[in-house]
Amino acid sequence: MLRTLVKKEQKRIFSSDDTAIMKQVLATHAPDGREVDLESLLGVIEETFHHSVPEDIDSVINQGTHSENIHTLAGDDKHALLEFDDITGFPDGLANIIHKISCELTCKCSGGSDAHASTLAILNMLSSYSWEAKVVISLGAFAINFGEFWLVAQLFATNPLAKSIALLKHMPNIVEHYKSLKTRFDAINLLIKAMLDVTKCIITFKNLPHQYIQDDQPPKSTATAHIPTATYWSLKSMVACTSQLTSLLGMNYDRYITATSEAWELSSLAHKVHTIHEHLKSILVLCYQNIEEKQHDEYHLMLVRIFEVTHIENTKILKALFCAKDDVHPLYHGSSKTRINVDVLRKKHVLLLISDLEISNEDIITLTQIYKDSKTHSDLHYEILWVPIVDTLTWNDSHQHKLEQLQSMMPWHMIHHPNLLEPAVVKYIKETWKFEKKTILVTLDQQGKVTSTNALHMMWIWRNRAYPFTSTKEEMLWREESWKLELLVDNIDHNILRWISEGKYICLYGGDDMEWIRKFTTLAAEIARSAGIHLEMVYVGKSGSRERTRKSSITISEENISNTWPDPTSVWYFWTRLESMLYSRTQHGKSIENDSILKEVLTLMGFDGSDQGWALISKGSTEMARANAEMTMTTLSEFQKWEGSVHVNGFVAALKGHMESLQTPHHCNRLILPGISGGIPEVVVCSECGKKMERFFMFRCCTD
Repeated sequence: MLRTLVKKEQKRIFSSDDTAIMKQVLATHAPDGREVDLESLLGVIEETFHHSVPEDIDSVINQGTHSENIHTLAGDDKHALLEFDDITGFPDGLANIIHKISCELTCKCSGGSDAHASTLAILNMLSSYSWEAKVVISLGAFAINFGEFWLVAQLFATNPLAKSIALLKHMPNIVEHYKSLKTRFDAINLLIKAMLDVTKCIITFKNLPHQYIQDDQPPKSTATAHIPTATYWSLKSMVACTSQLTSLLGMNYDRYITATSEAWELSSLAHKVHTIHEHLKSILVLCYQNIEEKQHDEYHLMLVRIFEVTHIENTKILKALFCAKDDVHPLYHGSSKTRINVDVLRKKHVLLLISDLEISNEDIITLTQIYKDSKTHSDLHYEILWVPIVDTLTWNDSHQHKLEQLQSMMPWHMIHHPNLLEPAVVKYIKETWKFEKKTILVTLDQQGKVTSTNALHMMWIWRNRAYPFTSTKEEMLWREESWKLELLVDNIDHNILRWISEGKYICLYGGDDMEWIRKFTTLAAEIARSAGIHLEMVYVGKSGSRERTRKSSITISEENISNTWPDPTSVWYFWTRLESMLYSRTQHGKSIENDSILKEVLTLMGFDGSDQGWALISKGSTEMARANAEMTMTTLSEFQKWEGSVHVNGFVAALKGHMESLQTPHHCNRLILPGISGGIPEVVVCSECGKKMERFFMFRCCTD
């Protein structure tokens, strides 16, 4: 978009220029490679302009009308000593060429010479210099004339020599009638600012790093093509300003108040030069973008290479990621509320918690519990480092408030501010570690080697048992697991673990349809009494439906329908662990054809993805029966049909057998998989019939 606007502006500004004139300008250019310290010279020029026009012109006017203020400066006055030591790099003869151009400006302009001819004459005098040097040297010559004009104007009332020169130049009238001439002087000052802006811009193009941007390729080549035009109009503006100042000398009062066309000419030139500057600035923006892109690519390549090398310890990796901007304390420690250096993580297992500012409170609360628990075990040596990935270009007070709020909740280490992250680091995190929006946990060992690009699934399933959170450890833990109720509920509800040991019948059920919940729990309680069993029921809610689940839990508790998990984090953790099991198993190449755990996980998630409720009834760890709302209600309603089997096979086996007898080939399962980083499986088959499920996309802006 910006490139298109630049091209349009380029046609508007430069297509109207006289091609023949620019050919003449280019014909004067024959640089011989000589170098000039342009920055130092320009600094002196800016100081000259800055001090030329007094801030309080009225004081000069008042002084000029009182001759008694005139006095001779003492020979030992040292108030205005100049320091020349800082001006280095001026080659021999530079002062001479500046003086010659100064004379050229004064002489040609006082004689009413053609401005174009005077400009070409100056360009011919500067043929051996680069374009940027031509502008700066000419600006220096003009600054001499401008400065001398105002130096005499300011001192004529207090210095006898200045008074004599002012009288010879007929300058007292200029000062006396300054207010009448203010429009013209304002136009000159405006034009000087425009010339300075263009000059600085041209020098900036010269100083762009050559290793990142080539002179003969766009966008710099585009700027190079227009710098001669910018140079010409800047020099022509200097000629016009000098002509205006010269014409004021000896002018009578009547001429002062009627000289409006001159001010209009200067304003027109100022607009022209300003427009050229704006266009060059837009090209400069493109140059900076190109440079940044190449610097980011270079940095990104460095990150790729540094992670490919084995290191003695992790400091080099951590500094490459988080110390690119030379901030000696890029980290912030949540517990101590202090800024710290990455050296505190030296030779430690580091878990990079990567998220945006929408990381959930449940993520933080649960991870905080696990992290604090790790500090009570001497054999667990890891630290968590939060890395917030945010678009800092759109950063505002709301983002800052959210950042501080999240930082106050976290007891671990974190990047002090997202703007400390280099764009190349963000790119690496997104491309190599596949971070999109969902939180991930990248683990680095003591040498800085990546042992997992997302260990969050391990953390949720096994908590600190998964340390040091490597793929090898994950495989070992899975070998020890089977599908049982302890795996499903973990330590979310210690009552369930106790009921298992006591041999009680346990029912987990979910959904958010209160009408079905009331009917199901009432019928389940009746069947349990009829079967002579003690049934404990626990409501586990519905994933992605926090508010409705919360309201349902309150109603269930108030009506004493069943047990609930009053802490919403427990419900979130239950479903998050199921999702984690799904992704962990699929990442290890499992499928429902050869993996019972994955099949059961997909079944429960399929129940949850439907609009119905569901129920799972078990006795002990492994004896389970589960079905969706419709089949559960049908099975319980037909208790008399399978009641006899209860005494032979047991309640759960009889229940499961009747459910299987009701299964028909016609069914519709819906599985909703949140976009968790780590990849959605390419193929998911139905947990009931084994057929490949059809894939759809769903976009959702909220969780309720």
